[in-house]
Amino acid sequence: MMSKPRLIAYYLPQYHPIPENDAWWGKGFTEWTNVASAKPLFPGHYQPHIPADLGFYDLRVPEVREAQAAMAREYGIEGFCYWHYWFGGKRLLERPFTEVLESRQPDFPFCLAWANQSWTGVWYGNPGKILVEQTYPGLDDHRAHFKALLPAFRDRRYLRVDGKAMFFMFVPSDLNSAVLALWREMAHKAGLTGLFLVGIVKNTDEARQIHKMGFDACTISRTSGRAEQLPFLREQMVRWLGEKRAIALYPKVFRQPFHVYHMEDLKPYVDVEGDIGMDFYPCVMPNWDNTPRSGINGQVWVNADPEIFEDHVRQAVQRVAGYPEEHQIVIVKSWNEWAEGNHLEPDQRFGHAFLEALKRGIGEN
Repeated sequence: MMSKPRLIAYYLPQYHPIPENDAWWGKGFTEWTNVASAKPLFPGHYQPHIPADLGFYDLRVPEVREAQAAMAREYGIEGFCYWHYWFGGKRLLERPFTEVLESRQPDFPFCLAWANQSWTGVWYGNPGKILVEQTYPGLDDHRAHFKALLPAFRDRRYLRVDGKAMFFMFVPSDLNSAVLALWREMAHKAGLTGLFLVGIVKNTDEARQIHKMGFDACTISRTSGRAEQLPFLREQMVRWLGEKRAIALYPKVFRQPFHVYHMEDLKPYVDVEGDIGMDFYPCVMPNWDNTPRSGINGQVWVNADPEIFEDHVRQAVQRVAGYPEEHQIVIVKSWNEWAEGNHLEPDQRFGHAFLEALKRGIGEN
């Protein structure tokens, strides 16, 4: 009998105001600001995505976090992977996870992923504007970072592989072997069994590169570029509406190319090419549409469908079936990236359909 795969879902802590977002975007800004104001950009474009069961929640509310954990557990997710932000000692959006850690609630497994990239003005169409720069001041900063993470690593809820605390890095190639060795030495001195480091890569070459650095495993990001790109949206719209009418109705689209992909083309993301020397954990994605953040500069994966997602999940489960039981990990992108149109949490169009598809995909009825 095949063991149940370990589903780990990325979790965004953006749903509460912070002083920095107030200063950059206006008082009270959260992820919901862009979600609620999104509009369709072409015929049949599904926007806005309006949350159903959990509503426009605030992650400072413990009952919300409890409800999320209960729903995730019901549909077969083992734990959340909270995005974690560290900029040379400065932390952002840390409150929800800090409260989860300190309150010991919800009693639901978790790990952390360091989103080690600069924050830009991409949410308001100004990606060239640097809001907070991701820097690496030196080994003293890496020591301070590890010490800040240690209470989480020691928590009994923390997700582990072979007894080692699992930690993800969004841009693993920004680091080096010395940093990984330092963290492993500090983990040993702190009494931990060890660290299990997972890099989020864009392609096979990067996977091999970070394996040489000392990473234990990798997963692939949405930007690997293996899905087939469709013609620019404007070409489709001319075909649908005729050129004059399309330009009159959607002038912005005709001023700049717009990238559209088919969800059916996402299936290759469950694998990398060739031997990479370490575990590869496939990443499944129910939907994607970051136009609420980026407008016509965004990307849309059209035809998001629970059946396509279920098939994608089944392929991912099969990909890891030969691994030792604790290593049979499938990454879900994501639990609640609402402004990227990338969420398992129920919306008013699909309800629980994607959650049910996930459950079927791992073999649970």
